[in-house]
Amino acid sequence: MNSIEQKKFPIGRFEAPENICDIKLDEYIKVIKDFPGRLRNLIENFSDDQLDTQYREGGWTVRQLVNHIADSHINSFIRFKLALTEDNPTIKPYDEAKWAELQDSQSMPIKPAMRIIRGTHQRWTVLLKSMTNKQFERTFHHPEHNQNYDLRHCLAMYAWHCNHHFAHIETIKKEKGW
Repeated sequence: MNSIEQKKFPIGRFEAPENICDIKLDEYIKVIKDFPGRLRNLIENFSDDQLDTQYREGGWTVRQLVNHIADSHINSFIRFKLALTEDNPTIKPYDEAKWAELQDSQSMPIKPAMRIIRGTHQRWTVLLKSMTNKQFERTFHHPEHNQNYDLRHCLAMYAWHCNHHFAHIETIKKEKGW
């Protein structure tokens, strides 16, 4: 992996596991449960200048990353609920890069986004812990990819997503000696 690729994907690209056993599901649920606290501990003392630092050249700022996580994870939570209550619903994709350019992502304090992350992850964890194996097999259709995704796959991807963006912020923090 070259250095640009390493900066973009510090823990590697997401690779969908072939089989996700109950032990793995529990590990992924723990990532979802623990993520808000881990993120808060990582960035709680960041100044506005630090929050407005790009994690890599041409990348988002830490502030945009935090807001992206709030946007992305609330969308995922809703997709889980749609898949659990409808028969293979077609979800609504969104342009995350354009969302990150909106003023609420670029300039607001991060506390509201952190509250969204905390609340979403609390509710998501309760939902995930209540799900049966049969429910984890439920799917939604992603029209941009023209593919159905089951909730096991989605949980694996969002556990990765938590760790992926955490690593972006952790890396810049180490590099800058914050």
